Order: sequence, then structure tokens, then C-alpha cells
Amino acid sequence: MADSSMGLHEDRGDLSPGTLDRHRGIVSLMEELEAMDWYAQRIEAAGDPELAAVLAHNRDEETEHAAMSLEWLRRQDPVLDAQLRRYLFTTGSILAVEEEEAHGGGSPAPDGSLGIGGLRGEGTR
Repeated sequence: MADSSMGLHEDRGDLSPGTLDRHRGIVSLMEELEAMDWYAQRIEAAGDPELAAVLAHNRDEETEHAAMSLEWLRRQDPVLDAQLRRYLFTTGSILAVEEEEAHGGGSPAPDGSLGIGGLRGEGTR
């Protein structure tokens, strides 16, 4: 495997096997996301509905591959794991999660609210 094709920024000899594998995972995720984007553009531009359906199928395969790569990376990186758990599958403003934590509010409520209750003196859920 050539260093130039992987886009390494440091000498290969200075990197551990784990770092090299993580890099491979990141590069693979980037390639899958790029393929999803290309297919989405081709689907929108296609004049033939059957071609668009084939391209949509291909895009969905790339989406599956991206999810698998992301999950592998999450399992390898505790910081990425924590950030994904913090932001994914939440509702409401994405920035509110960070803003609430910055102001000492801790984690958002499970329902995605800020957990501050209503105006009638109700507590958090």
C-alpha cells in the first residue's frame, strides 16, 4: 500500500499499526460519504427513472458501508464514541446540547428537551 494513496501526514515508520488501521477506516468512511454524494447528484440528474432507481440502490449500499465504517471507528475511539453518544439521535437544536453543557446543565433530558420543566412549576421529566 503506497503512502501517497493513503494521505499520511507522518512517516509510516513513526505510526503504530492501530493508527494506520484507524487512518484506513477514516479514509474508507470519507470515500463512502463521497460516493453517497456522487450517487445523490446522479440520481437527481438522471432522466431515466429506471437508471435513477439503480443509482438509488447503489447509493443506499454506500450508505450501509459508511455506517459500518463509522461504527468500526466509534468502537476504536473512546472520544469519538462519547461525542456520537452526545449528539446522535437527539431532537431539537444540535447546538443546544453543547450550550446547555457549557452552562452547567449536564446532559440533555432523554426526550431531547433541556430538562428545565414547564412554566407552571413542573419539574423535569
